[in-house]
Amino acid sequence: MKRYFHIGCLLAAICLLQAISNYAQSSRPRVRELGIKIGVLPVGDRNAITDVSGVTVGQTTIIRGDKVRTGVTAIVPHGGNLFQEKIPGAVFVGNGFGKLAGSTQVNELGEIETPILLTSTLSVPKTADFLIDHMLALPGNENVRSINPLVAETNDGGLNDIRSRPITREDVFGALKNAKASVEEGSVGAGTGTVAFGWKGGIGTASRKLPASLGGYTLGVLVQTNFGGVLSIDGVPVGQELGKFYLKDAVGSFSNGDTAAAASGSDRADGSIIIVIATDAPLDHRQLKRLASRSMVGLGRTGSSMTNGSGDYAIAFSTQNRIKASDATRNITVLRNDAMSPLFQAVIEATEEAILNSLFKATNVTGNGRTVEALPLDKVREVMKKYGRNVK
Repeated sequence: MKRYFHIGCLLAAICLLQAISNYAQSSRPRVRELGIKIGVLPVGDRNAITDVSGVTVGQTTIIRGDKVRTGVTAIVPHGGNLFQEKIPGAVFVGNGFGKLAGSTQVNELGEIETPILLTSTLSVPKTADFLIDHMLALPGNENVRSINPLVAETNDGGLNDIRSRPITREDVFGALKNAKASVEEGSVGAGTGTVAFGWKGGIGTASRKLPASLGGYTLGVLVQTNFGGVLSIDGVPVGQELGKFYLKDAVGSFSNGDTAAAASGSDRADGSIIIVIATDAPLDHRQLKRLASRSMVGLGRTGSSMTNGSGDYAIAFSTQNRIKASDATRNITVLRNDAMSPLFQAVIEATEEAILNSLFKATNVTGNGRTVEALPLDKVREVMKKYGRNVK
């Protein structure tokens, strides 16, 4: 009886901590709620990847004991059977220090045939296996003998007992089952244990809506942030002002400009980011890869250093021009090349804002013997005002 009591108390405590974390995240503002407007294009109704019609997002946040802080985030391009009705897609590699399962087939065939799952580095194989289970069980897939699961990751080993690989079948199925139009941000799902710019990172999202004169297309981005650099917010050097940035120790120790010595500084900016891009613009694989590459400009605007040990990936897909498995030939419509430029601007802006939203919504997290604090928004306000920004 005593054993069951202790287990019950532990579960209740975990649930209470999660509830407190959820409340803290909901009370922290997004970037625009602080009066910071990134870029020039208008945003969608939710300012989220789910502004692209049919796209949903599901997440499982895993907090177990005092060591496990991880999760799964599922991006579902449409509500049907993705294997029988694939979508055009592409993967762009900014820096390839990562484990993105399924990427080679996506770029070979230009097709995505499963939901896109994000998780922790060492949990990619298990997550892919459970995603295969999900796909094989769908009605219509009874005779399918090959599935290309698309699973990406960042390394949350600082706050999470990554070696335990705690992801279960129920965690993956739960994320897929609860996929919906509203998107939680911050220290949730695959972002539960991530770190960005030295502060708590996580899941962030944003969208852009092109004016009717430019096609009226919607583009949305979702990110899993876990990387470093010198944080910049709307062009303001926030990381430097707050005294937390890549190579700070080295630059301080070697003010004589000895760059070789500076490069060996103890502070690091390794990590990763996964950028998932959705649009309802009619694009093919080649165009989606061009679009994905521009997301790296948005990443750069936030101050990412894209270091040797950073896995910087973008996965882009269009909800148009679906690929039915039963069709022997296809008739598709795609944008002309010079009509792509407004979408390039859209993906740059949405990526930048999604990254910042992941930081703004994240909360302090303690796990695996370490605490990572959230970006101090009161101090961010002061810095932004110092540089002439009109923030709330």
